[in-house]
Amino acid sequence: MTAALHQSSLHSLPLLARGKVRDNYAVGEDRLLMVASDRISAFDVVMGEPIPGKGETLTKMALFWFAKLGHIVPNHLTGEDPQSVVAPDEREQVGGRSMLVKRLTPLPVEAVVRGYLAGSGWKEYQQSRSVCGVALPPGLKNASKLPEPIFTPATKAEMGTHDENISFERMQDIVGADLAAKVREVSIRLYKEAADYALQRGIIIADTKFEFGLDKDGTLTLMDEVLTPDSSRFWPVEGYAEGGNPPSYDKQFLRDWLESVRIDGKLWGKTAPAPKLDPAIIEKTVSKYRDALKRIEG
Repeated sequence: MTAALHQSSLHSLPLLARGKVRDNYAVGEDRLLMVASDRISAFDVVMGEPIPGKGETLTKMALFWFAKLGHIVPNHLTGEDPQSVVAPDEREQVGGRSMLVKRLTPLPVEAVVRGYLAGSGWKEYQQSRSVCGVALPPGLKNASKLPEPIFTPATKAEMGTHDENISFERMQDIVGADLAAKVREVSIRLYKEAADYALQRGIIIADTKFEFGLDKDGTLTLMDEVLTPDSSRFWPVEGYAEGGNPPSYDKQFLRDWLESVRIDGKLWGKTAPAPKLDPAIIEKTVSKYRDALKRIEG
């Protein structure tokens, strides 16, 4: 593992945007360099301390899935070495944690697929017996496996705000009926194949979100990250049980700790600045990301 990287600083390429985890740089007019930092966020607040190796782990996992699922839908990878487009003194910053990708027109909707009832889906089900307008059978519990995976889109949120779950009909209004149907069909295929594979490796993918864009020819293209603990709910098979929140490989461990942290005698209010992370929490988070990658890679 290279040294932890909280924020990249490349002088050879123009910075386009910094997200919660990724720093995106322009490479000419048609490509982007996506650098996965070691930042971690929870409750839409970026922590001040990095998680060493997290960016490399996320990148390895995303590249694994892009290769494994490439027969279902094209993806944004160019196949070029990210280190080839930066200055020699910047190669260490991007090595192992970057993707050189096509510049696409992103769809303004996140494609969420749920195979199990959890998180906001469980809360909504308790109120309406449905999730994002998709009716579900009675009697389900927290963490129940659904009869079939369901597609529950969300609108993309600005930095610091929450994504908003929407109905499929609302998605049709936003992107058009034909494109919405294509995204739903592709997303469910991606989820099913990935979930079947992961289950053989001891991981339940409870839910995940995909992001898509259109290339210059209008071809639907899978982009951003895919099927990582940052974009998915990963549960180890050996800890799974209905009726509660199973142990996970995602950020729930960090969220649980943050919800117990007191600052000046008061619980942290889930707004910036974030509490300083305990070294033991950092190490535990590192080990969860590494273990998830080891299982997926087999």
